Amino acid sequence: MFEPVIRITGPAAPLPVANLDTDVIIRIERLTSGEVTGLGPWAFESIRYRPDGTEDPAFPLNDPRWRDARILLAGPNFGCGSSREPAVNAILQAGIRCVIAPDFGDIFHANCFQNGLLPIRMDQAEVTRLMAEAEDGGDVTVDLEACTVASPSGVVRGFAIDRARREALMAGLDDMGLTLRHADDITTWQQSDRARRPWVWTITGDCGVAG
Repeated sequence: MFEPVIRITGPAAPLPVANLDTDVIIRIERLTSGEVTGLGPWAFESIRYRPDGTEDPAFPLNDPRWRDARILLAGPNFGCGSSREPAVNAILQAGIRCVIAPDFGDIFHANCFQNGLLPIRMDQAEVTRLMAEAEDGGDVTVDLEACTVASPSGVVRGFAIDRARREALMAGLDDMGLTLRHADDITTWQQSDRARRPWVWTITGDCGVAG
């Protein structure tokens, strides 16, 4: 489970880079410990910092206008590449709760819903216009309940999202959380099935549950 996503307000940082892959979002070297916490400072490391480790002022999240960005305005095919779920964790831990882009890598897009990051698909022309309207660092508001994005100037744009995924984000539930909402029904079925087919539930040595 994660913090519910209902309304997100804050600066929207522009990152109009096409095909920005998960290795750029979080380098594999930062994942060798197996931990998925503390990744925020390393999000976009290869383009966020200079070779000497200092911040590159040209990178949007280092710009005072967008240092506290809650929303990322990205280029097409954002999050392509390997199926690296910590890429989503790194973006969240950098303070971003929503990414708006023309399209996303399929696995990255699915991973967003499992971790509480809202991915919004919007036409390239609309993303470009939103970048221009948000260039001064004014607040953009994403309302998941209304399925709208409001620019600093007050222009409101609608977006489409799968209904079930929208409801899960608003409830703060990943797939496991959605399943556990039916825990009583699952227990009832298990008890009934155990009585009807006891051999399925027989423990057999080191092999666990026999099927």
